[in-house]
Amino acid sequence: MHGEGPEASTFNARADREAGSDLPTGAAVPVANELRRGVASLARRLRGMRAPHGIAATKLSLLGRLARAHHPLTASELAALERLQPQSLTRIIAELEEQGLIRREPDQLDRRALLIEATERGRQLLIEDARRQNRWLATVMAQTLTAAEIRLLGIAAELLEQLADLEARELHPGAEPGADAEPPRSA
Repeated sequence: MHGEGPEASTFNARADREAGSDLPTGAAVPVANELRRGVASLARRLRGMRAPHGIAATKLSLLGRLARAHHPLTASELAALERLQPQSLTRIIAELEEQGLIRREPDQLDRRALLIEATERGRQLLIEDARRQNRWLATVMAQTLTAAEIRLLGIAAELLEQLADLEARELHPGAEPGADAEPPRSA
């Protein structure tokens, strides 16, 4: 793996030991380490490509979850999917609603619950961010990588989605992969 000197290997081995004995063995551990670091570095670069709207990453993540769900979600569903504490979620929802990026409406089936969904303004903000990030990434890929490497990244992207979907499928067994695993609400 590139970029790893003896110091990095020592650090990684120490981190693995300190994490406990439940780590997988074999080739997956060093690949997982490189993948985690590469994804984190790329995520930092992509954050720099966002439009200057000032919306924090946690809020964008929640807004994106709502937009991809294609149906309203309850606060408890959002908290579980985004791994947020209810107190934090309440504040974030209030701020996003104040900015006109989401809306809350009473659930017709359970009047105690509120259903939350992205507004058109919220969806447009996400679309503009994605457009800027995709433009930068596609340009860098075209300038840096071969056609075969770009195809390989396409395969890797599908595999990363599979890994990411594992958690969502654990929360909602039987959900379709790639659909954020939020089941449609019954009427």
